[in-house]
Amino acid sequence: MKAGLGLCLGLLLSWLAITAQAAPATSELKLLAEQPVVGMPSGNLSGLAWCGGALWALSDRDDDRLYRLGSEQGVWQAQAEVFSAPPVPVSGLSWGQRVRNDLSGLLRGGNLDFEGLSCDAAGNRYLVSEAHVAVLKIPPQGLASWLRLPPSLLRQARASGLLWQFNALFEGLAIDPAGERLWLAAERQNRGLLALHQESSAWGCQGSCVLLSEGAELAAPAPIGAQVQPNDFADLVFFNDKLFTLERLVHQICRRNPQDGSVEHCWSFAAEALTEARRYDLPYGLAEALSVDADGAWIGIDNGDGMFGSGRARGDGEARPIIWRFAAPTGGWGGNL
Repeated sequence: MKAGLGLCLGLLLSWLAITAQAAPATSELKLLAEQPVVGMPSGNLSGLAWCGGALWALSDRDDDRLYRLGSEQGVWQAQAEVFSAPPVPVSGLSWGQRVRNDLSGLLRGGNLDFEGLSCDAAGNRYLVSEAHVAVLKIPPQGLASWLRLPPSLLRQARASGLLWQFNALFEGLAIDPAGERLWLAAERQNRGLLALHQESSAWGCQGSCVLLSEGAELAAPAPIGAQVQPNDFADLVFFNDKLFTLERLVHQICRRNPQDGSVEHCWSFAAEALTEARRYDLPYGLAEALSVDADGAWIGIDNGDGMFGSGRARGDGEARPIIWRFAAPTGGWGGNL
């Protein structure tokens, strides 16, 4: 009897911890502007970062280019910068996962499946490959190279319940300005955060690589159906010594402690994103890319493939990728501690 009560109490405490971690945002962000993106033939906007005085974008269907964005006549005009990625290092994924990833890349394009973009103060760009659980570094001058990630990274992630689901592996990354600390976001089932530190020419983990692993399911906002689905991370940013996660299902940005991944405060963008004009006829969110600065946040919408025509249209008929500009919350991103 006591054992049963203890088990029930433990389950209750675990549920309360998950509920507290996934608590709804306490304030709404204000939309300042929205602009469609032109000049990305493959569509599928999957990453944003402010680097070297410009906003850069990434498509998960392109293995060989980034896009520098310039605002012209109410749209973001994308200009491609081409690079060449060397052969991908051995990932440690199972044979079955590798085969599914390779087949998926052949069918849809984008074998590397780049899902996140970040940069350091020296101008190096970092791209995370979801299909190969690898990180590519592109310097301002010179050749691109894959980071030497520790072999224990994947083992520790999977032991914590991360990186088991097909097409739900690494979805975002963040680098500190010095280029010495790196964080990775696992997308869903479970979602999680991992941290690495540069050690000479390779990268390692100080203690455990895994900061956070969560398996909670939450209801999507009512305007898109309120279906209960796995909570997720869609992108990750390091700004002012804090991590910021883009949480696609519940339409919010959360500030987190970079030491343990714990949530400190969240801000919702659901009210602005889910108006009838901006809403897509889908039971989930499409926010895929995030960049945060002192004045606000850029959020990129991945509304589908542009290679064989337009992507999914939203309520007002707009079918191009969209980037929203939100104002920073009153008091800044460090408020409401």
